[in-house]
Amino acid sequence: MIIRSKAPLRLGLAGGGTDIEFYYSTYGGAVLNATLNLYAYCNIEVTNDDKIIFNSLDQNEFVEVAKTNFISCDGRLDLYKSIYNKIIECYNNGNALSFKLTTYSDAPSGSGLGGSSTMVVAIIKAFCEWLNLPLGEYEIAYLAYEIERIDVGIIGGKQDQYAATFGGFNFIEFYDNNRVIVNPLRVKNWIINEFESSIVLYFTGIRRSASAIEEEKKNTATKNPKPLEAMHQVKDDARLMKEFLLKGDINGFAKILGKSWESKKNMAKSVTNSEIDKVLNIALENGAYSGKVSGAGGGGFMFFMVDPIKKYQLVKALNNSGGKVINFNFTKEGTTAWKV
Repeated sequence: MIIRSKAPLRLGLAGGGTDIEFYYSTYGGAVLNATLNLYAYCNIEVTNDDKIIFNSLDQNEFVEVAKTNFISCDGRLDLYKSIYNKIIECYNNGNALSFKLTTYSDAPSGSGLGGSSTMVVAIIKAFCEWLNLPLGEYEIAYLAYEIERIDVGIIGGKQDQYAATFGGFNFIEFYDNNRVIVNPLRVKNWIINEFESSIVLYFTGIRRSASAIEEEKKNTATKNPKPLEAMHQVKDDARLMKEFLLKGDINGFAKILGKSWESKKNMAKSVTNSEIDKVLNIALENGAYSGKVSGAGGGGFMFFMVDPIKKYQLVKALNNSGGKVINFNFTKEGTTAWKV
């Protein structure tokens, strides 16, 4: 038997950084995001050879161990091992499984589209399909968060797991005691079409560590009121941008996006750098209203708002800037799995 799954990557539109525990546990966080037709993929081949194989094609990582109910973490595909350990302990009565698990993603890790968290969701969804686990969206998303942030200890936010699980346009609120409210947005089709026509997604080619940036934000905010005020501002901006999006006011959305990026840069020094600033200036000189980095910052993907008539000019200029423009569409469906 073969089980396949996929989970969509997300574009962080607004509010990023307020989904980190140190912030939302005190002030409450809020983000606006939307999933793309770019995915993390998982394939499980059930075997009878008493082996467990993890193969990450895009990370060029391969792990093979004898069938067991617990795999020790050693720095090689620890997320994959921790997912397996949690599934076996909590949902399979401690009974070991034999299989080959293969993954790959449409976007590289460290790109700002929530790649690692999305992959965790895809793998969990595949196990749910295989073992007929009765887990709903909130349970899958929290399980992914728990494994990545608590069990493995990777520092980061909380939005990616919920975006990948639910899919679509979402305004997500975060509170203490692990309370999360996902508000699916009923964005009209004409607005989605106009929004897609007004966005350019650009990969800078810069790989960065989101964990290091998020840790810097936390350390900076606990010592200086300016980063904390910036977080309050981007949270307020997320609410405003949600309203503009629902109304189809793309120009209003673009204006707040530019202001929000200025606030986000005040969260930590590593959010931006000379290369990001250079690309943003090129975009503004070629018709973009505004732009920002998706995710924690420091590199990865950027996106820009532009009049659709000027989009071709902007794409041409960006493709001559050392990175690459990526074509995409927004998607309404979250993670899914099926048996072959």
